[in-house]
Amino acid sequence: MAIEAARVVVIGGGITGCSVAYHLALAGWTDVLLVEKHQLTAGSTCQAAGLVTAFNPSPTMMGFRRYSIDLYRRLGVFETVGSVRLASSPEQLGELRRTSSRARGIGLDAEVIGSDEARALIPAITADRLFGAVHLAGDGHLDPHATTYAVADAARALGVRIRQSARVTGFELGRRREIRRVLTDRGPIDTEIVVNAAGMWAPQVAAMVGGFIPSTPVDHQHIALKAVPGSELPRDMPDFRDPDNLVYGKSENGGMVFGGYELDPVSRWEDGVPWDHAARSLPPDYERFAPLMAGAIRRFPFIGDAEAIRLICHPDAMTPDANPLLGPLPGVPGFWVAAGLSLNGFGGGGGIGRAMAGWITAGDPGVDIGPYRASRFGETYRDPTFAAGLGREAYSDYYRLRYPYDADLAGRPRRLSALHGRLQEAGAVFGTKAGWERADHHEPGRPWRRSGRDQAAYGWARPPWFERVVAEGRAVRERAGIIDLSSFGKIDVTGPGALGLLQRVSANDIDRPVGAVVYTPWCDDHGGMIADVTVTRLGDERFRVVTGAGFVANDLAWLISNRRADRALVEIRDVSGDLATIGLWGPRARDILAAASPDDVGNDALPVRRAREIALAETAVLAARISYAGELGWELTTPREGAVAVWDALTRAGAEHGLEPFGYRALDALRMEKGYRYYGVDMTMRDSVFGPGLGAFVRLDNGPFIGRDAVVAASEEGHLQARLRTVLIGGSEDLPVYGGEAVRADGRVIGRLRSVAFGPTIGRTIGYVYRPPGLPDDAPLEVDAFDQRIPATWAADVLVDPAGDRMRG
Repeated sequence: MAIEAARVVVIGGGITGCSVAYHLALAGWTDVLLVEKHQLTAGSTCQAAGLVTAFNPSPTMMGFRRYSIDLYRRLGVFETVGSVRLASSPEQLGELRRTSSRARGIGLDAEVIGSDEARALIPAITADRLFGAVHLAGDGHLDPHATTYAVADAARALGVRIRQSARVTGFELGRRREIRRVLTDRGPIDTEIVVNAAGMWAPQVAAMVGGFIPSTPVDHQHIALKAVPGSELPRDMPDFRDPDNLVYGKSENGGMVFGGYELDPVSRWEDGVPWDHAARSLPPDYERFAPLMAGAIRRFPFIGDAEAIRLICHPDAMTPDANPLLGPLPGVPGFWVAAGLSLNGFGGGGGIGRAMAGWITAGDPGVDIGPYRASRFGETYRDPTFAAGLGREAYSDYYRLRYPYDADLAGRPRRLSALHGRLQEAGAVFGTKAGWERADHHEPGRPWRRSGRDQAAYGWARPPWFERVVAEGRAVRERAGIIDLSSFGKIDVTGPGALGLLQRVSANDIDRPVGAVVYTPWCDDHGGMIADVTVTRLGDERFRVVTGAGFVANDLAWLISNRRADRALVEIRDVSGDLATIGLWGPRARDILAAASPDDVGNDALPVRRAREIALAETAVLAARISYAGELGWELTTPREGAVAVWDALTRAGAEHGLEPFGYRALDALRMEKGYRYYGVDMTMRDSVFGPGLGAFVRLDNGPFIGRDAVVAASEEGHLQARLRTVLIGGSEDLPVYGGEAVRADGRVIGRLRSVAFGPTIGRTIGYVYRPPGLPDDAPLEVDAFDQRIPATWAADVLVDPAGDRMRG
């Protein structure tokens, strides 16, 4: 029997898989075979309520949703009834105002309306505790079954083949671990590209090639109610969302279909979803649903008399951060992932299909896919209990008001620095990043604690820690500060092929003398920024890449994916957990280090952007002369076992110099005063190196690197690009501005704020925004903050020590 073959095999017949197949064919790749273990829609897809809104503060997800709505309209399966998102508390009204500003900043016309206007749109709702709403006329709903089949039929019309009742059982790989064949219980399929769109089963499919992607099925419930005589709901009633009451819904046959997000949800099948689970729902739990029913009755009192038709319980795949898993799986060429939709199924499905098709066929997803990359979760998340806890928390936060300064609670403490005890003694208030406990700030003389949902206590007012963070920042600028940087990602790249690999992925020149510390962007083939890192040359064939705590898994994956022929000549190892790093910065930092170490730490012995080993507390320490705060100082890296001794030696030596521990909130403010950028916020995969002002760190005349041709083209078109610029917002008071808010010039929205912080040295609120080319200098600037327009002004990009004299010491 001849073996079947296809250019691409898509695994999974839900909305995501069908959309990927359709868009691949639309892009001209018609030799596509979709395999589904049961029938189309037989997973989370068939149980969805079908509401779709464009409203989302993420520019990528909003783009996905807007395109999805357009696609479903073209296919004739979308009911455009609009939607109304309600505020049932003053705090939620603030969130609606803030999110509306963020939506305007990325191109969605969203305005807050009053309670009377909301009731005019949905007369059935009560006025009790109704404070306002957002109305989006283009939103609506769909039938999940009909929509998925419409997309599948459109794919078939373009030549896509669909095989149902065929379960994938394994894969055959080539010598480079590349995809060669898909094995199913109905025979093998030869292919070089696989898209894992298997929904809840995607982690098990990835495991068949040794891959890892974390998602956990979390139960979701919605109910259908019969019409209440005398209170029938019109067919064209806008869909509603009421986050304070934890519910959403739509009109159906005069009655209502509504669901919601439980505060204490249930996850299941954390070690793998049964293969025989398909379209069937799970036993409903009326007791768990009772708080949601009560919330719906508060907003629609008459449904207390409604007869229930059916309560549906079904699991939905949730990732630890509630974002989808998209892109190539590192180490297995040809294996792609489009899974972990995390309640973004139909909203994201159309746009995700288009992005995946563009990425696979042309190397360009067309959007910033960075926050959704399938490779973003590191080894910490392999523990299914930890991942499931975060998945449940992400689910429960879907409607619960989560403030900008709130921190995750689930699974803590997960990863502790060797210096955790010393930070506790210093009164640290711990946040969390990629599983690490990190000091956000310190409260000297008070017991340490973990931050969590603290902001609910003070809402949108000035945070109670504001003065402490300012004091920590000023201590660094005026004396010296010490910070635990152990959560920074550290990747050792060694071997005869190490230099060749790093030169290939780095836009800057890594072939520098031993001891050099090089800051460099990493770019994709289209010149978009994949990462920004520092690379320290530890030896002729030894290098250390340092990156952010939340980016180490992606950056490790990028190195592995680009190892190619150097595979046998390069060892790539994540050493983040083996080492501790201490930041010692400030005008008195050299006095402190010189008192603690017998070695020469003067300018000649250890100049800026150089690193060498010194002795400190009978421990070998790698002292790198760099500073994210822009002050004189070092990043001091040592094996975990020596970290406490080094910290103690520095604190003893620093006592007479006013050395003070500081946290990540102060560090963020300090780096903004210096014009330093933060990847993922200030620059993304859609930005060239020139937009955020990183052209000085690119070597266009020193050999090839990934994306060089695109970077050269961007350099020649520099005058056409928006540039990241600094703005000062308001006066000397702290303002409720958190990042993402719309920025106006002469009354017109020109973009959104990226990073925002209150500068402890200059005493002003600082923001970054991309300035469009040709914008007049005298155009008055404003920031949409809640219901205000706050004046802003352009400022120098480096607000403190623009010449860099302090850092050079």
